[in-house]
Amino acid sequence: MTPSTAYAGQTTSGNWLTRTEAWLDARGKGAWIAAMVLGFVFFWPVGLALLAYMIWSKRMFSDRKTSMTCSSRRTAKMNRMRSSGNAAFDAYKADMLRRLEEEQEAFQDYLQRLREAKDKAEFDQFMEERAKRGGDSDATVEA
Repeated sequence: MTPSTAYAGQTTSGNWLTRTEAWLDARGKGAWIAAMVLGFVFFWPVGLALLAYMIWSKRMFSDRKTSMTCSSRRTAKMNRMRSSGNAAFDAYKADMLRRLEEEQEAFQDYLQRLREAKDKAEFDQFMEERAKRGGDSDATVEA
């Protein structure tokens, strides 16, 4: 096992901030809140910085079981790139990941086109209503 591998969810490499973040993540939201309170008690800017970080990183409002932290995303990406030792399987995996990424991009493009079409339809409806109101107000002014 190399020093940079994870054992039981704990990272053994990185700077002390990364290790502290992983340690607090492993203990859940309560540990983050406790660290923030202690930060406010001992030196208020530290508590404020922890509060801002918790809000910015969405640790304050998300459920740890359903959200994927930045470090776990990085680990998942490294696992995708790691070779299994079987060339045929690695080629299959690379092809499948490429196809999935293409499908994801196509789906994102489709969603974007749907949003644009909806926005255009709403704008056209607004312009029609505005034209009707504009025509009615011109008729009342002339009368």
